[in-house]
Parts: sequence; C-alpha cells; structure tokens
Amino acid sequence: MKAGLPLIIIGTIMFIIGLVLFYSIQMGQTDSNLRFAKNIGTFIGLTGIGVAFAGMVIFLISRNAPPIQENFDIENKE
Repeated sequence: MKAGLPLIIIGTIMFIIGLVLFYSIQMGQTDSNLRFAKNIGTFIGLTGIGVAFAGMVIFLISRNAPPIQENFDIENKE
C-alpha cells in the first residue's frame, strides 16, 4: 500500500480531533485544564494539516508515471 493514503487519512482525523477540542471549549474559560485542552486542540489540528499535506505530497511523488516512449525512427522521404 502506498504511504501517502494512510498519511492523508491520519492527518484528516487529527484535524477533525483538533477542531472538536478547539471548538468544544468556550473562549472565556478560566480553568487551566480547559485552556490546556483548547491549546492541545490547536496543536493537534495544525499538526494534522501538516501530516495531510505531507501525505498528499508523498502520494503525488510516488505515483507511477507512464514511461516515456521515444520514437527514433527516421523515415527518409525522397
């Protein structure tokens, strides 16, 4: 299995988890644990974006491109 597809899936899941953690906590919370969870959500979300982007790049690089077939036949038309 190509390495790019699992990275794209993992990055997308990380991004969704980060969104849930970030938006599930209200902005004005004073509890340090809740603020920490919100900051962790930001970190996980941004890391997930990076992982998904890396997966896309690896997927595009590792695709099997069709080989270039060059034709060197020269026809003399006289």
